[in-house]
Amino acid sequence: MTSLPKYLLFKYLRFDKSQPFITLSAVLAFLGVSIGLMVLIVAMAIMNGFDKEFERKLFTMNYPITIMSAFKADIDDTLTLQLKEKFPELKFSPFISSQVIYRGSNSLEGGILFGVNSADEKQINLIVNEGLKEKELNGYDILIGKGIKDQFRLNENDKITLIFTKADPGGFSLIPKMKRFDVASSFESGLVAYDKAYAYTSAEALRKILEYPDGVYDGVHVYSLKPFDDIKRIQEALPVGLKAIGWWQQNGNFFSALALEKRALFIVLMLIILVASLNIVSSLLMTVMNRRQEIALLLALGASKNEIKKSFFYQGLVIGGGGIVFGLILGLFGIWLLGNFNIINLPADVYGSSKLPMELSLFDFGMIIVGAIIIVAISSYYPAKKATQIDVLQTLRNE
Repeated sequence: MTSLPKYLLFKYLRFDKSQPFITLSAVLAFLGVSIGLMVLIVAMAIMNGFDKEFERKLFTMNYPITIMSAFKADIDDTLTLQLKEKFPELKFSPFISSQVIYRGSNSLEGGILFGVNSADEKQINLIVNEGLKEKELNGYDILIGKGIKDQFRLNENDKITLIFTKADPGGFSLIPKMKRFDVASSFESGLVAYDKAYAYTSAEALRKILEYPDGVYDGVHVYSLKPFDDIKRIQEALPVGLKAIGWWQQNGNFFSALALEKRALFIVLMLIILVASLNIVSSLLMTVMNRRQEIALLLALGASKNEIKKSFFYQGLVIGGGGIVFGLILGLFGIWLLGNFNIINLPADVYGSSKLPMELSLFDFGMIIVGAIIIVAISSYYPAKKATQIDVLQTLRNE
């Protein structure tokens, strides 16, 4: 920064008693950018925190990769053993699934029942592992979600009746198949939708009820630390007619909606900074109009237009840049405050935690900083350019 722009920068930033509104406008621009940036940082941290929280919950209950087939006979114990031998670093859990209705004394609730080999399932599903602990699912034991347990007021070793979609002939009509299960334990995933719908029993029990051939399954759940890479390897090893599906494909619409909402929120809140930056434009333009005679005199004495432009451009950057720095401090403090104290209470039974899930990604943080700097730079450039367009002769003659 040369001496003249630096001198003019500090001169025009000082409080002018004759024109207090100019200083007030600069202060409002500073505060507007700061508050807008703080709101944007906190809002993006909340959105990203909820995204990650839902992703973790869905990942727990939806498995990294699932192998499915249109024909049940294609998936059996032989295929499962072949996959375990070919991919020893991965974990496989074959399953049978069926839609069911949980029947209580005064209510009914729809859900999904999985028939699994509990030893295999406990290795890939943390929720099942925590629910069963040292127990195993044998015979007609069932592991139910906390939502079902609370709704029907069940305890361990109680019995619950399940109604299956498969029907048996009876007289002149078809009667839905019903079976009583012994409640072995319960689990809590943190999402009510799963806790009120999912349940697990032994594969042998569900196979008998649905009358599947021995050793046949509906699919295989696969646990992988690198599902995006392993899904391609698994698909290449599968026979024709089988397909490997990733958890992100099963919930693609949900995460696409979250991503769209996040982008929309970013744009809307960035407009707050844009509106606040208009105060920078107005403040600098008022300074230019108030200092027309001084600017014209400096140009007449040999100051270059580039030096005049730099002085006002730097003034806008100082006001807006100071607002960005102060907004960052406020935003990061807000994230720390909301993340560590129960200022805003959430229903824990829905979200799994009473605290706001705050998590600001480096990419979002970088986009916020870059966007704010671009807006401030553009807002500072126009008044700075306007200052160089003063007619020197006309201004000195009339003013």
